[in-house]
Amino acid sequence: MSEITPDLVRHLGVLARIQLSDEEVHSLTGQLDAIVDNIAKVSEVATPDVVATSHPVPLQNVFRPDVVGETLTREQALSNAPDQADGRFRVTAILGEEQ
Repeated sequence: MSEITPDLVRHLGVLARIQLSDEEVHSLTGQLDAIVDNIAKVSEVATPDVVATSHPVPLQNVFRPDVVGETLTREQALSNAPDQADGRFRVTAILGEEQ
């Protein structure tokens, strides 16, 4: 016997404040019933000896160690800047500020 009935779908529509046509109620009744059936099938095999997983394969940290390496000097960093002032990049003002 189906757990999802047209009356239940109409009631859910009212709770969600969604106006459903008769065609939508008919369509959603079948779709929601299929979803409930599939959840029931999964629940049958989900036993305490089956470990819950969020991914089918184990994940591992793929980040490299955070180690300080060679860095650019200020002069090297600014060497190709189109405009610079006082040892900093100079950019056009934004957000309506005067230039």
